[in-house]
Amino acid sequence: MWACTAQAQGLRSTGQLNLPRSTAAATPTQQGTADFIVALVNSEPVTNNEVRQRLLRVEQQIAQEGTAMPARDVLVREVLEQIINERAQTQQASELGITVDEAAVTQAEQAIAAQNQLSPDELRRRLAAEGIDINRFRNNLRNQILLQRVQERQVDSRVRVTDADIDDFIREQRGNNDLASLELNLAHVLVAVPEGATPERIQELQARAQGVADRARAGADFAQLARESSDAPERANGGLFGMRPANRLPTLFVDATRTLNAGGVAGPLRSPAGFHVLKVIEKKQAGMPDAVVTQTRARHILLRTGPQLSQADAVARLAGFRQQIASGQANFEALAREHSQDGSASQGGDLGWAGPGMFVPEFEQAMNALRPGEMSAPLVSRFGVHLIRVDERRQATLTQREQRDMVRGLAREKKLEDALRVWTQDTRSRAYVEYRDPPQP
Repeated sequence: MWACTAQAQGLRSTGQLNLPRSTAAATPTQQGTADFIVALVNSEPVTNNEVRQRLLRVEQQIAQEGTAMPARDVLVREVLEQIINERAQTQQASELGITVDEAAVTQAEQAIAAQNQLSPDELRRRLAAEGIDINRFRNNLRNQILLQRVQERQVDSRVRVTDADIDDFIREQRGNNDLASLELNLAHVLVAVPEGATPERIQELQARAQGVADRARAGADFAQLARESSDAPERANGGLFGMRPANRLPTLFVDATRTLNAGGVAGPLRSPAGFHVLKVIEKKQAGMPDAVVTQTRARHILLRTGPQLSQADAVARLAGFRQQIASGQANFEALAREHSQDGSASQGGDLGWAGPGMFVPEFEQAMNALRPGEMSAPLVSRFGVHLIRVDERRQATLTQREQRDMVRGLAREKKLEDALRVWTQDTRSRAYVEYRDPPQP
């Protein structure tokens, strides 16, 4: 969608403002087609113009992503169904008494402006220049917030992840046989069999390969075994292939190692080239956290917004701090101690070493884009407005507990996706939907 979903009230901001001209609040005359009702959702209409505007946004998003464009009639049906689902969900929000006041919409609008390094007035002028009606823009924001709030109440708050869920997730991922999601780092010893070798010579070479396998299983240094015994080109590198997708490795190697854990040894295996002995150095399945992760040590200054400090004022203050620090007139740590409204203030804004997933997505995305020593522009999150500086980065091996904590987050995301899909289907099934004239995009 547009880069106008802000992390205000839980909406995520996705970068620079990029509102397509084709999604402006076009009138029926501008579109060249009189508007009409294409569906009713519990007696509430969905109009052809709604479908057209959403379709244009979706098409632009697909084009920006560079993915294949579906047939237009297929896309029209998908867009209509998406609108119908959303309409049923917002109706349920009304039934539950969930509302979005003007202050929440204004906060979301300000968040978008700040995230795109614009003032609220500049944002409105930009929208006007793109032909986008501000009232329609704010209504879209209101619906986004409303959908998020009803989903949080009906789905997010009910999802719990137990230790049994974590164990099930790990077993599922380890048992996943999808080669497209499996990566292996194998070490390899090849005992080559010359063309035309006699049976006696083949037996001798097989015994040599078996000796290598036995020594490897007994704990011998595999890299040394490769350098001493392998006839393969990678012998100089200790026999290492490096991490590769399983579908880029010989089927013989994958079939022999896919059920082994790291450290497992397979072979000798016979191929036309000779006898192979393999050791699994590293194994990674998509969906599982890496045992080694990049950790970042960062500092921040947080200003919380509210009646005493608007978001725009917080952004302006932090932009001033940034300029003072960059020019050498002020020190980041000192400003954090004096002004930051966060528990890290007493440590000069130091957040300690943090791995992936420890911060909210919008904060982590901005932090990861910085090199050590760099500062961010003022960043809006659900907690307020931040100024971030990255101090250091390092590679760290996760403890078993840390890996389980990361898996807990992955398992929760999976349960949320499943629960949201079930709730969406249930909400739709309980709505009365009447299709009228087909959309004419």
